Amino acid sequence: MRRGRLRARGWREAAFAALWVQVAGLFALVAFSLYRGNFSEGAWLSAIEAFLAGLVLAWWTLVLGRFTAGQAVPPTDGTLRALRIAFPWLTSFRLVLWFLTLLSVLSGGAPEANTVALTALLTVWPAGTLAGNAVYGTLARLAPNPADDTGRKRLADWLNLAAALSLAMAVFNVVPIRGFSDSPTLTDQLVYGLSGALDVLATLLAMRTVQSMKG
Repeated sequence: MRRGRLRARGWREAAFAALWVQVAGLFALVAFSLYRGNFSEGAWLSAIEAFLAGLVLAWWTLVLGRFTAGQAVPPTDGTLRALRIAFPWLTSFRLVLWFLTLLSVLSGGAPEANTVALTALLTVWPAGTLAGNAVYGTLARLAPNPADDTGRKRLADWLNLAAALSLAMAVFNVVPIRGFSDSPTLTDQLVYGLSGALDVLATLLAMRTVQSMKG
């Protein structure tokens, strides 16, 4: 019993260390996106997405901390309310970016790009966005009732799926599709590769933390 509690505590500490590093990384990505893109329109869009993602993840992490400690978060709690308001905006913004990209591709914006690779990207991208939305929304609904075993299992399942899709998107960011996006510099590959790896790691650790909770 004691060993199980220590193991659960270890997962929890590792998860929150990774999540807070990821939050800091997302805010750092705001500055990197603007600098790398010379403050162009595309750079601002990437920066806004990273900023929104950082805010939502910070609020989600705070709520998760109380949830995994077995503390009920009342619906009137300020952090929970902020999360519930913000994450649909992040999802909507990401889906708008995806839709604009889809329109560009359908209008012949990437005639030399590999069709299979493009189809994979345009499928994984919205799937990952919706999986992330489910992760945020599931915790937002569960927060007032941390003893809900079924809900905890559902959250862990969504985290597992989100991690897999994040890994796929990280690969697309590091190894772009020729004829569709510019060849990244080594710095770009390191930054986006580390960001993607941290996302996957933090998500898996959060999943394991939720799984280790006792009702």
